[in-house]
Amino acid sequence: MTKKMTKKILITICARGGSKGIPGKNIKSINGLPLIGYSIKMARAFQQKYLNTDLVLSTDSAKIQAVAADLGLPSSYKRPAELANDTAGKIAALRHVWQHEEQSQNVKYDYVLDLDVTSPLRTLADLEAGLALIEADPNALNLFSVSAPHRNPYFNMVEAQPNGYFSTVRQLGAAVLSRQQAPKVYDINGSFYFYRRLFFEIGLQSAITDRTLIYEVPHVCFDLDEPIDFDFLEYLLVNQKLPFEV
Repeated sequence: MTKKMTKKILITICARGGSKGIPGKNIKSINGLPLIGYSIKMARAFQQKYLNTDLVLSTDSAKIQAVAADLGLPSSYKRPAELANDTAGKIAALRHVWQHEEQSQNVKYDYVLDLDVTSPLRTLADLEAGLALIEADPNALNLFSVSAPHRNPYFNMVEAQPNGYFSTVRQLGAAVLSRQQAPKVYDINGSFYFYRRLFFEIGLQSAITDRTLIYEVPHVCFDLDEPIDFDFLEYLLVNQKLPFEV
């Protein structure tokens, strides 16, 4: 059922061309579809559900731009080189494309929904639930998706101390002797982020603020950082091991 949003949403798909860990990862084929295609597909599904939305690609790569166009996302916007290097932050790139779209389209967006190309295991239900959470809290600046962690810094993660020995990353007053005693923590899976307009207007530089919400993804969700991650995801897709469609 299509919903008419009273608020305007800009959906962004950011994919720079200079990945060194896995060259060309944003357009690497996985189960017969370029990786960026999964985010484009989900963005279009969200647009079909919520009419008051626009979709834009942010890339510095003509090759990525061409692949996205073949997949139904043409774009005339090009990310500036200074926002596409290894040290440039994602927030700065989002702010630039947000400002560009507002000026070129002569609109004002209430939210930016960013879909990360390298973390495609999201569903339309996830996006709807995340939107409902941030809509319900007018003081929240943003929201991002998380997963249950494999390790807890209060219990079974360690770091070097000045004396050369090692201890848990986070120290509590009393020793945490079991996983169940450790405070609840979450793993940022990077799959999707909602930003309220005010987030960009006040010039924040990090997605972690003093008014950030989370949405815990209730199913498997991970980002693709290493070649083995692609192999694992392709196995899941080819063998239909996922209980949902991406």
